[in-house]
Amino acid sequence: MHGLNPPQRAAVLHVDGPLLVLAGAGSGKTRVIVEKIAHLVASGRMPARRIAAITFTNKSAREMRERVARRLKGDAADGLTLCTFHALGLKLLQVEHAKLGLRRGFSIFDSEDSAGQFKDLLPPGSKPDVIDAARQLVSRAKNACLSPEQAAQAATSAREREAAALYKRYQQRLATFNAVDFDDLIRLPVQLLEADPDCVAAWRERIGYLLVDECQDTNDAQYRLLKALAGPRGDFTCVGDDDQSIYAWRGANPDNLLQLGSDYPQLRIVKLEQNYRCSNRVLRAANALIAHNPHEHPKSLWSEQADGERIRVWECKDAAHEAEKVASEIQFLNQLRGAPWSDFCVLFRGNHQSRALEKALQLLRVPYHLSGGTAFLDRGEVKDAMAWLRLVANPDDDAAFLRAVASPSRGVGGTTLARLAELAQHAHLPLARAAESIALLKQLPPRSGNALQEFAGIIRGLRTDAAKLAPAELVRRLNERSGLLAMLRAQCKDEAQFQARRRNLDELADWFDGGRNAGPGDLAAALALLSHADKGDAGNQVRLMSLHAAKGLEFRYVFIVGVEDGNLPHEASIEEGRLDEERRLLYVGITRAKEALWLSHAREASRWGERLRLSPSRFLDELPAAELQRDGADPVADAARKQERASAGFAAIKALLDA
Repeated sequence: MHGLNPPQRAAVLHVDGPLLVLAGAGSGKTRVIVEKIAHLVASGRMPARRIAAITFTNKSAREMRERVARRLKGDAADGLTLCTFHALGLKLLQVEHAKLGLRRGFSIFDSEDSAGQFKDLLPPGSKPDVIDAARQLVSRAKNACLSPEQAAQAATSAREREAAALYKRYQQRLATFNAVDFDDLIRLPVQLLEADPDCVAAWRERIGYLLVDECQDTNDAQYRLLKALAGPRGDFTCVGDDDQSIYAWRGANPDNLLQLGSDYPQLRIVKLEQNYRCSNRVLRAANALIAHNPHEHPKSLWSEQADGERIRVWECKDAAHEAEKVASEIQFLNQLRGAPWSDFCVLFRGNHQSRALEKALQLLRVPYHLSGGTAFLDRGEVKDAMAWLRLVANPDDDAAFLRAVASPSRGVGGTTLARLAELAQHAHLPLARAAESIALLKQLPPRSGNALQEFAGIIRGLRTDAAKLAPAELVRRLNERSGLLAMLRAQCKDEAQFQARRRNLDELADWFDGGRNAGPGDLAAALALLSHADKGDAGNQVRLMSLHAAKGLEFRYVFIVGVEDGNLPHEASIEEGRLDEERRLLYVGITRAKEALWLSHAREASRWGERLRLSPSRFLDELPAAELQRDGADPVADAARKQERASAGFAAIKALLDA
């Protein structure tokens, strides 16, 4: 534990009873988790196979696993469970599926799969926003761990009663397909563990120690899963920061940190307040801002870093002027200090604010990467091809069957598929096998039966190909034989659009390039290794992203644009008196900056053809004036800045002439 500060060391060494680590931004919380796992294993307190560490993203889990592997020697980390809440729930369901009425090899419906079912269950012609609203109501009930019957009992309005009835029909449809959705991966384990004493005892024996990262982001169902697995003894370490809870819109409940103290009176609390990321000036501003929020356990971040530059506050004419200033400053610092483009990040409240920034950066030929665009594996044609590949690799994957049979469309509707699922369930077959059964297909309308028989023949042929072709070649053949390329050509308005979408399928094949001949099992393993984080590295480019997306990241230079009332804090939050989370959002943005920070706001904006007057964010008045450098407020500093820019410009011109 060399190099740990005293609070970090205390957090690592406390292994008897429940522990809450309140870890401020940049305070080394990941190292604490890694060191604690190493301490539990090395001390003989707990073997790795009985330790579970829970993160919120697959990327975080992978990075933490790599750090643990480097920290422990040999095979000491074998058997360690390090995954997301949903992955842990899936693991439990795979073991206990029979107790919940699921058959082995059940499918998992993603958001698009679920949306398709809701569209089919709602009245024909229902608009996308109506479908999405219905899904959200059902999801909310699931995240409260309510069954359809409990949701109906809890309903207090006609809208909620309709949603509960829809929830019941949706669950019946999932049962027909032997499927669960992502919310079920938490709800069903909680339901089982809270109702079955023998089952929960077995899982507490299996998981002897639990670590949970980003605990402030847990929703109510995830908290109940944590509590069920930890039991009354509470052998766990929860790590979180109430000041960085910014996902209430996603169901996160920061009060879960307070609930820990009620549920576990013996809870010990350790605060990590030493920051290893930011200048002290940035930290003083962040502390002053977040102090306006109520705190059960207040923290004050500090650092051994230098004070650093004052925080620049820019008042701009409008968003276009603001973007021009940001782009110009980035280019200037790149030339003056030789800072790589990847040192810069521009943060905003809403993704629509990126447009002006992209234009300004393009004009100056500054390379940038916009986070939050459609991830490669989320593109429609790629998801279609992946569904076909999954089905070739695993005929028991009913979710893959449902997507593949509809892409391209072959005249098989939701009613026919539901009937096929009923027949498959009675015959104890997955959907893909049922589609190969002549006896079952005869019980469907002839047109649909023939289409399914043709589809099954294509899958059968591709499965034969998979045993003798390299994976990349299999993907290329699949794109042709499945009809996906023909479907794309029919969907695209022109050749350029078709070629752009075709390149996505070609890139998917390239991902598998270099692989040897592989059977279906090998292909399934390759598919499982693919993740969104494996591609699309931003490289040496300026990062543009929302404040929500920036959590957990850090940059040498950070610009936060659109710091106006109505935007940050958001207009809806102002009207509803919900400023705490908006303040936490700005706090997260401020604490991304390692060395220098800019906050900018516009005087006016154009909306609906009118020029609107904007006001600076009220949060700017909550920052200590001594840490800020506002435009025009310090003539000496402004003059020095202008001289610096002029000198840099002259040097650039001279270098150009000398060359």
